[in-house]
Amino acid sequence: MSDLDLIVEAARAVGETALRLQSEGLRIWGKDNGTPVTNADIEVDTLLKARLGQARADYGWLSEETADDPARLDRRRLFVVDPIDGTVAFMKYKPYWSVSIAVVEDGQPVAAVVHAPELDETFTAELGQGAHLNGQPIRASATAQVLGSAMLGDAKMFAHPAWKTPWPDMRIEARNSIAYRLCLVADGRFDAALALSAKSEWDLAAADLIRAEAGAMLTDHKGRGFSYNKPVPLMPSVVCAAPAMHPLILERVAHIDLPN
Repeated sequence: MSDLDLIVEAARAVGETALRLQSEGLRIWGKDNGTPVTNADIEVDTLLKARLGQARADYGWLSEETADDPARLDRRRLFVVDPIDGTVAFMKYKPYWSVSIAVVEDGQPVAAVVHAPELDETFTAELGQGAHLNGQPIRASATAQVLGSAMLGDAKMFAHPAWKTPWPDMRIEARNSIAYRLCLVADGRFDAALALSAKSEWDLAAADLIRAEAGAMLTDHKGRGFSYNKPVPLMPSVVCAAPAMHPLILERVAHIDLPN
């Protein structure tokens, strides 16, 4: 079984588990960093670690819900996993959450799945093989101007008076799952996604390959690309956009100095 087939089967299986646990009533508590977590996050993570680890014992492991093991840094290949990306949506019974799994080799994703169980949407990609939604090819939009574009992000941020150049009229919407946001740019339903706050490798790794294979761009707000399996698995910000839109957004945000 290929890596892609392995992670797609696993994502679909644990998606069903998450839905079952949700229907039974969730237990919710706060992490040390203040973000919420549920019993489903933990169970899905445990199931994925066991299933994928049994199939690929030589791969490393990086997940939001597993204590980080520095041994991953010595592995050429590893799984980078967010068992439930968009926990807030999940625990509020909203559909915009996903299971995100990437296989990373030498710092770059080579196989990826972002599965949104409640929406019946499964985004997949393999390096050099294009990106797909439910088996059908997808492509980023050809939008070439910010005015009138479809943007994923915080509407209050775009409306803030501190911007040097005010943002023009756009259709601005929010989705809890960061991975799912990037996939919506990849398939052209949205033209861009912007987040000026730090994100983790598990938020981005799978969707990074999907957007790349669909022709979208992804960098931080300074225009720097991403690599994975770093000692500190954080990215400072996210700018994902259709290829003609990406430089237009960077022009508006590259001057910002974010706190470390």
